[in-house]
Amino acid sequence: MKTLLQGGSIVTASGVTRADLLIDGEKIAAIGTGLCADGAPTVDVSGRLLFPGFIDGHTHMNLAVAGTVTADDFATGTQAAIAGGTTTIVDFGTQYKGETLQQGLDNWHAMADGKCSCDYGFHMSIADWNAGVRSELPAMFAQGVSTFKLYLTYDNMMVGDRAVYEILRELAPMGGICGVHCEHNEVIKELQEEELRKPAPGPHSHAASRPAALEAEAISRLLRLAQVAHAPVWIVHLSTKEGLEEIRRARRRGQTVIAETCPQYLLMDEGMLSRPDGDKFICAPPLRTKKDQDALWDALKTGEIQIISTDHCSFTTEQKKLGADDFRKIPGGLPGVETRGVLLYTFGVSEGRLTPADLCRLLSENPAKLFGLYPKKGVLAPGSDADIVVLDPNRPSVISAAAHHSASDYEPLEGTPLTCSIDRVYLRGTPAAQDGALTAGCIGRYLPRRLPAFGEIR
Repeated sequence: MKTLLQGGSIVTASGVTRADLLIDGEKIAAIGTGLCADGAPTVDVSGRLLFPGFIDGHTHMNLAVAGTVTADDFATGTQAAIAGGTTTIVDFGTQYKGETLQQGLDNWHAMADGKCSCDYGFHMSIADWNAGVRSELPAMFAQGVSTFKLYLTYDNMMVGDRAVYEILRELAPMGGICGVHCEHNEVIKELQEEELRKPAPGPHSHAASRPAALEAEAISRLLRLAQVAHAPVWIVHLSTKEGLEEIRRARRRGQTVIAETCPQYLLMDEGMLSRPDGDKFICAPPLRTKKDQDALWDALKTGEIQIISTDHCSFTTEQKKLGADDFRKIPGGLPGVETRGVLLYTFGVSEGRLTPADLCRLLSENPAKLFGLYPKKGVLAPGSDADIVVLDPNRPSVISAAAHHSASDYEPLEGTPLTCSIDRVYLRGTPAAQDGALTAGCIGRYLPRRLPAFGEIR
């Protein structure tokens, strides 16, 4: 079936062009002025911006955390995603200690297949490294998993420095890459004990026990290991100016380093942890300072940070109370997959920090290249999947958990006025959402991914 989107402005990483867009089946058939519908339905998108479907390469659905499980499974999480303009997620499939990689991947397929409202892929988190796991790596690539995750913190998930080096060394000649959560585990545990000995510990103690220096130290250590392994690396959820400086040093040495940040590190600060409901804002790394926010915004504009993901890891207000007597037991993570696009347009584009082209680069094109999906995804061009976000820059809206699809019952930025709204979303040519309402059901497909295209990321 054909559909003509008429009168809008096409956004690419190079700029914005007034043009019509013709969908034919699941693909974009043509882009140009004065396109003929040939009897196909025509949708007037005058005054709207047409972005490639947003890609979120950092989500956690159905993840066990701190004695509970995330509020969002793949059904509700991908409903929230598609309503907010995210047409593809790449979730972190997890190999728990004692499991094989294949067991972890099979478990994630069982939770996701047939339940997703957007397209999806998996990274694999490696929590247990041995000869058997090493031998599984080629099979992961054969099944479309070309990106992996390592933790330098959390006793139940982290691997040691020797394993980090070996994994990076093994993946480099295969063309894969690891995303790494960088914090110093042992010192964090000591600082947590110190905080518990102080009067009235609480959510604010979370930030105090995970200072910026411990992110920077872990990033520095990781990057030196990557240097020795001659391996590219992807720093996930960068939150500090100090960590950014370590990335700059590595790049000056000639290393390939991909940097990711998230909306919470651009728009929220550590003062929120001192609120009566501060437990709602617990995430790791923790919220930081205004100085860190400014540094991250600047790095987005200069291209030093190449992608913005969400680290969507949602809980309910009741789940967040699990740490009422011990801040260490508060499940860490925030909802975000439904609000990323409108928040970044409002506080990035509308405030002059970013252009629409920057937003396309950060949310669509670069993620598609990093995660082996480009040009099938990440660009509006003939032959690409017709994953399209129609954003209305002139229709204000307000963040409201009550209107959202996530199973979390709160939004960290509840009540925040927005300068824009998502008008409609297409997934492979099918109208999947309109004005926040879902219109297509579980049509998401698993995406086997090719190798990352590091050299094309800008």
